[in-house]
Amino acid sequence: MAQDVATLAGGCFWCTEAVYQSLAGVSAVESGYIGGSMPNPTYEAVCSGATGHAEAIRVTFDPQVISYADLLDIFFATHDPTTLNRQGNDVGTQYRSAIFPHSPEQEAQAHAAIARAQVDQPRPIVTAIEPDAPWYRAEDYHQKYWERVGDRNPYCMAVIPPKLAKLRKGFADRLTD
Repeated sequence: MAQDVATLAGGCFWCTEAVYQSLAGVSAVESGYIGGSMPNPTYEAVCSGATGHAEAIRVTFDPQVISYADLLDIFFATHDPTTLNRQGNDVGTQYRSAIFPHSPEQEAQAHAAIARAQVDQPRPIVTAIEPDAPWYRAEDYHQKYWERVGDRNPYCMAVIPPKLAKLRKGFADRLTD
């Protein structure tokens, strides 16, 4: 089984991670930091906004089961790609909407996904396509956050269920059984 990787920043990584964990063909979702200047950043440093990193997820997937284009379409359907450096109440460059392609093919597909998503958006999409950069895995307590404790976190309860509802409504055929 061939595996590929997608790296996406769509605001809080707890919230984007929850969406991708339930997709058929996805073998791993890891929360982390990308696109900044500080080596080995901590959550506290990234949250300060001073490092330039985005909270992001790294999705390992089987392209024979789910395509990179599908992952991008889900990305655009489950977060707001029209707000610059913001997702809901989370404000700062660490919450930016960005795609970090790992190849020229992924970059071309990212441009195509933005064009597809723009058709249904009344406001301009501001999602950036940024160069691949060093990936830093977030601290252990951030991994599988929704699965472990999210339903006890009021913030997660306000943000994640609507994202999962959008996922079920638009991509039911892509979910695991």
